[in-house]
Amino acid sequence: MTTNLTLADYFQQWMETFKKPAISPVTYVKYQNTHKHILNYFGEVKLNKVTRQKYQTALNKFAKTHAKRTTAGFHKQIRAAVLDALEENLLTKDFTRKAIITGRKITKEKVMFHSYSEWKTLIRYTGEGPTSSYNFIIYLSAMTGLRFAEVLGLTLEDIDFKNKLLFVNKTWDYKYHTGFKQTKNDSSIRTIDIDTKTLKVIKEVILIRKFKDPQQKICVDKNDKLPVSATINRYLDKICNKLDIRLISFHGLRHTHASILLFKDVNILSVSKRLGHKDVTTTQSVYLHVIKEMEERETKLIMKIMMTALCD
Repeated sequence: MTTNLTLADYFQQWMETFKKPAISPVTYVKYQNTHKHILNYFGEVKLNKVTRQKYQTALNKFAKTHAKRTTAGFHKQIRAAVLDALEENLLTKDFTRKAIITGRKITKEKVMFHSYSEWKTLIRYTGEGPTSSYNFIIYLSAMTGLRFAEVLGLTLEDIDFKNKLLFVNKTWDYKYHTGFKQTKNDSSIRTIDIDTKTLKVIKEVILIRKFKDPQQKICVDKNDKLPVSATINRYLDKICNKLDIRLISFHGLRHTHASILLFKDVNILSVSKRLGHKDVTTTQSVYLHVIKEMEERETKLIMKIMMTALCD
């Protein structure tokens, strides 16, 4: 049995050997995140020196700043590696056994999407203060349905002021700051029509910040920095509390945008293209709850038409 291998070293070797070839790059990033946390919480502790108490202490520290679901995922990945280490006779005991999973308590549950009135309250507030880069980012997503990485990836050359168009052709790596990346899929490369008000807000930001370089990212703050998702979500929580509307995640802005369009009778194919979904089936599955409510509304309308005809 080797005595020099640290927990972090073993986990890295394990994920590169068994996980990297078999899972998607996006999923593999989660394992890389776990490895970073292992380095943070265990440092140079040897694999065969980790006790149940040390492991539980690390889990408890992790849980103080993460949700219970995230803590469970962190534990699950480490446990999978540990069980393999047991099979390889690198360990004699499973220190992850009977681990207690806790997590940071969420004071208010977030909704999947805002109501129309809540959406209007939010866009009116963020649209009036676009000089705040965070307000600007939230406003753009609420008005276009763009994903967080897509909003951050917008550059000056992506705005067609004459034809009122916005080009989505790249994203920004806000997790590891490696720069521009490809869109989620080919369907995500799209052109979106933007309204006059949104165009005015974008133009105001560009004029105030004096952006001129076509490659300039338009959502950066005064220090030319872009936020990570945790930062923008905390800021969004703060705004929602201030405006007395329900809490929502940043991705919920995208859901809200699509839901409102569907409720306002926009064709589902148009909504699907605007969101950059691979096909309409994806849109239908994600917004099934909205479609069902629309069907109920249409059924009532049909019955009303039939009854009116009988009474004429």
